Amino acid sequence: MEKFYYDNKIVRNFAIATIVWGVVGMVVGLLVAVQIYLPEFNFGLQYTTFGRTRPLHTNAVIFAFVGNAIFMGIYYSLPRLCKASMFSKLLGSIHFWGWQLIIVLAAITLPSGITTSKEYAELEWPIDILIAVVWVVFAINVFGTIAKRREKHIYVAIWFYIATIVTVAVLHIVNSIELPVSFLKSYPVYAGVQDALVQWWYGHNAVAFFLTTPFLGLMYYYLPKAAERPIYSYRLSILHFWSLIFIYIWAGPHHLLYTALPDWAQSLGTVFSIMLIAPSWGGMINGLLTLRGAWDRVRESAVLKFMVVAVTAYGMATLEGPMLSLKNVNAIAHYTDWIVAHVHIGALGWNGFFTFAMLYWLMPRLYNTKLYSERLANFHFWIGTLGIVFYAAPLYWAGITQSLMWKQFTPEGILLYPNFLETVVKIIPMYIMRSIGGTLYIVGIVVMVYNIVKTVKSGKLVKEEQAEAPALVDPTSGTYKYKHRWLESRPGKFAILATVAILIGGLVEFIPTFLIKSNIPTISSVKPYTPLELQGRDIYVREGCYVCHSQMIRPFRSETERYGEYSKAGEYVYDHPFQWGSKRTGPDLHRVGGKYPNVWHYLHMSDPRSISPGSIMPAYQWLYEQDTDAGSTAAKISAMRSLGVPYPDGYEQVAEEELRKQADKIADDLKKNGLMADSNKEIIALIAYLQRLGTDIKVQTNSAIK
Repeated sequence: MEKFYYDNKIVRNFAIATIVWGVVGMVVGLLVAVQIYLPEFNFGLQYTTFGRTRPLHTNAVIFAFVGNAIFMGIYYSLPRLCKASMFSKLLGSIHFWGWQLIIVLAAITLPSGITTSKEYAELEWPIDILIAVVWVVFAINVFGTIAKRREKHIYVAIWFYIATIVTVAVLHIVNSIELPVSFLKSYPVYAGVQDALVQWWYGHNAVAFFLTTPFLGLMYYYLPKAAERPIYSYRLSILHFWSLIFIYIWAGPHHLLYTALPDWAQSLGTVFSIMLIAPSWGGMINGLLTLRGAWDRVRESAVLKFMVVAVTAYGMATLEGPMLSLKNVNAIAHYTDWIVAHVHIGALGWNGFFTFAMLYWLMPRLYNTKLYSERLANFHFWIGTLGIVFYAAPLYWAGITQSLMWKQFTPEGILLYPNFLETVVKIIPMYIMRSIGGTLYIVGIVVMVYNIVKTVKSGKLVKEEQAEAPALVDPTSGTYKYKHRWLESRPGKFAILATVAILIGGLVEFIPTFLIKSNIPTISSVKPYTPLELQGRDIYVREGCYVCHSQMIRPFRSETERYGEYSKAGEYVYDHPFQWGSKRTGPDLHRVGGKYPNVWHYLHMSDPRSISPGSIMPAYQWLYEQDTDAGSTAAKISAMRSLGVPYPDGYEQVAEEELRKQADKIADDLKKNGLMADSNKEIIALIAYLQRLGTDIKVQTNSAIK
């Protein structure tokens, strides 16, 4: 027997970080929920607008709260499954502090408008590099621990940890290939349709391999531990794992149905999304049936209650996801609040509740004591569950209401609600109910914090927990009851096979889209942005306008009547990054160019409600005070040319002069309408960009968009 120690201090550190960032992320989320119906809560500051706080919220919840919870769970479970101490305490500390540094940098840069605008991947290139470095440190520590294990076969939880590590690395690297323009500004190497495909390959699989597979691994460890019962089926876990990681990677295109993405890619995403039901529900069933014969304990144990609802929420979300990939359902749900409800069933129910269960189970063990109050933990469970219901149910209702109003015609064949704002005003009561649900959820978290603090005070941290196990003797030959056992004893081969499984789907989707020109047909009339329009586009990205507005008119009669000609793939070939959006809190903007005069945009950005009574859009006063960064124009033009945008050689030398000419022209037009506009200000550049949108091809204007 060999003696060794489990390091509980690193687990404690990640647990504290999970709690702290959980509170921060949820509070910011509540602020975002209130901002959407009370624009006053944007506070008139450029750092606190909805367009900037919403990405802050998603990053805080996904990477700060859930990310730290993943590391907490792995640093506790992995050594015990391997019967070995972690490979390196130093690497563990570097991982912990490096990850917290990334979160702090995100909290600084995102409100400052430093963003790539790519959903769940908004952080700029220096932080992307730091993420990669910290992830490699984590990977070395995990694989080093597996290599020195005293347990011959690697348990199912570790399979999911391995798949998470290799896949997240691939996703992050591929999606983050960008060309730096300056220290905090870059453009992705992909453009338009290709950028959209890569982004939602990443975005969907960030949900799959950051919010799902690691938590499935944690489920396979912590649920049997809490229930004191073995996992229901070993065979089912094998089927669950390999089918899930192979199929999941194909499903990203279902986020782009009815867009300019080639039809074959959309159909491929739909087919594999439907196939996902089987492995997803296989995992849910394996988890829930582990509790067979233990339901009396579930009634009393808050930990098991949280786990049961978490696994059930996982099952609900993974049934709804494939359902939403059906084109007839997607036509109703996409760009509406239905998607927000769907995402939060997973985030609040699956990730949130399972994290709370781990915290309630782990903290007493780390401090060698008992949970301070089981009653408070049960109260947290019930108010949290009520919070999820009050959060999600109104948004499902709002989503269906939005879609039906968008598509409704009169008997004469005219849009019944041609003014988009009418559809927004109708669902404000649902937004209010959503914020009430979020408040209830946060109340539960506050109760948990109090309960855990009291628990910690009643015990003492066991920094190093002694354990012993026999040394691993690796036989040169042997028979295995299951062939999969052979693979489990070879983690290197296991990791390679897992990597191959996740690469196949991405390659099949990417290679034709990037190499076959007919997939992205060009349009001769589509030209690069002028220098002023390029600067305006960067301001649009900085302010997070894509959070509320799409630039993708789908080929539905309701959309072409409201917005104009449907969007074509060739119109986006110079868009680095793409700006198709994923939610319409405001109208689509792809054909907004020329729809309104310059003076309308100037007044609308200053005081939206003076132009559109009842609007929930915040004012952007700083755009009238801050000068356009004309000095960066040459570097941006040069970078765009490097990415394939056909600016003439030497154009950067005259780009700033061209920018001034166009800005003066817009300012002169505003002066004719009685507005003393300064051509140097950012509002002028933003107007130039908005007036360009959708004007490269001829479109037939109809009465609905006049």
